[in-house]
Amino acid sequence: MKPWKLLTILLATCVVAACATSPRRVSEPAASIQQLSVAADGGWSVDVRVQNYSSVPMRFETITLELAVGGDAAGTLVSSTPITIGPESADVLTLTLAPSAQARLQVADALAAGRVLPYRIDGTLRAAPEDRGAARDYSVRRDSALSPVPGLPGVLR
Repeated sequence: MKPWKLLTILLATCVVAACATSPRRVSEPAASIQQLSVAADGGWSVDVRVQNYSSVPMRFETITLELAVGGDAAGTLVSSTPITIGPESADVLTLTLAPSAQARLQVADALAAGRVLPYRIDGTLRAAPEDRGAARDYSVRRDSALSPVPGLPGVLR
């Protein structure tokens, strides 16, 4: 084999190897409410979207979020079921909540009036890279809003 062909093959192999070894980056995760559904008994089913911004899969061990709607405390969303979320991906957890009376009124009013309902979540996501390391707590705080979904009574997105 000619020396220049050997050099070309060697360089191409190095380039491919360099591309395959990207640095591991662990970033702060995020959470938001994707959907809130009111059940017949007045309880809520809350779909929480957890976003992994890391370049590695993350294992989320616990999720604890204080939820407030329309300025009134609704209760605490808790999950202790571990889930793994791939790199730069998201997953949705459905959590149940028996909301406070004031929060129920806020949601009922928003649904009846067809208006936007502001919400706030404030809490922690306990997570670690899937393949190594001890878990740590990441603080989460988000202010956003939910709107009634046309054609789906009792549902806000």
